[in-house]
Amino acid sequence: MQYLQDYMVATMGLVILRRKKSQRWLNRQWWVRPINCMRPNQGDFCHLLQEIKDDPQMFFRYTRMTVPIFNKLLEIMRPSLIKRSHRALVPEERLAITLRYLATGDQILSIALAYRIRESTAYSIIKETCNVFIKILAPDYLRPPMQEEWINICHGFWRDWNFPNCVGAVDGKHIHIQAPPNSGSLYYNYKKTFSIVLMAACDQNYKFTLVDVGAYGSNNNDAGVFSRSEFEKALHNQGLDLPQGVAKLPGSETETPCFFVGDDAFQLTRNMMKPYAGRNLSQIQKIFNYRLSRARRTIENAFGILASRWRVFRKPICMNPVTVDKIVMACVCLHNFLKTENDALPVRHRLYCPPNFVDSKSENGDVVPGE
Repeated sequence: MQYLQDYMVATMGLVILRRKKSQRWLNRQWWVRPINCMRPNQGDFCHLLQEIKDDPQMFFRYTRMTVPIFNKLLEIMRPSLIKRSHRALVPEERLAITLRYLATGDQILSIALAYRIRESTAYSIIKETCNVFIKILAPDYLRPPMQEEWINICHGFWRDWNFPNCVGAVDGKHIHIQAPPNSGSLYYNYKKTFSIVLMAACDQNYKFTLVDVGAYGSNNNDAGVFSRSEFEKALHNQGLDLPQGVAKLPGSETETPCFFVGDDAFQLTRNMMKPYAGRNLSQIQKIFNYRLSRARRTIENAFGILASRWRVFRKPICMNPVTVDKIVMACVCLHNFLKTENDALPVRHRLYCPPNFVDSKSENGDVVPGE
């Protein structure tokens, strides 16, 4: 008897749920909004995007890449962007919507209206495509370097910035977000905004090598964020495959360990170098600080390129912190992908990072600030 009663209660609950769902569908004014029915005739994908393919500069400003690189990225990602539903958008349109959001940081509604799709559809496309960026690009463009690659980075820092035995520059960047509900002061930072922290290292060519994202913005000290990151654990446990005892100082037979460079906030360790503190420094110490500063500017320039090209970082990102983590990682993967493609082109064709875009070195050794 009790079993029968439980069954009847469950059945009635299911009927009520179905009625509510049916009523919700009946309350909808349209199955498809009339403005979205005009997508083939007036949507950005069918017209604007196809037209600006004939204008390389405008296409670059629209997607942050050239048409050949866009097509190459599309072919790489196409298998993961194809949907079985006949109503789903084609992979090229899904890619264009995501790139447009990352490149501008516009409101999702604005992009949805431009492409004549629902706002919720634009949200889900951006989230899914960012996950695909990480899945497809990270194994090739954001993997930890091998020992031979670390050695090449050392040579690059010595050749380009006159700082020996350096395998990367480390720093943190606050990514502004909308205050998450019921989060208290976890994400509230010293700039009186809400943020998560991107802790990263880069090589001499402004490509990110190690990335840790998601720390609370209330961790105002970069050293504190670094000490709790997977990056620091791997560095402390000798898990990065850094060259051991093979790097020599120029003009010397003394072998020294390879190290990262950071600012005053970081702790001086075997594999982390920081500048001399204080004002009353000797001439040799000042020269050392100057050289270290030149090497450390690479990570600041890398963050600058990232925020300049992907302007979603110019304003608070109005999404869940977990989704923001995915967006940040997707932008980092895209940055490394485009930087690799950019460096393979002749200098006059480099649009993503042209020669005068970042700091450079003059003939007499001075640093020339970039644009």
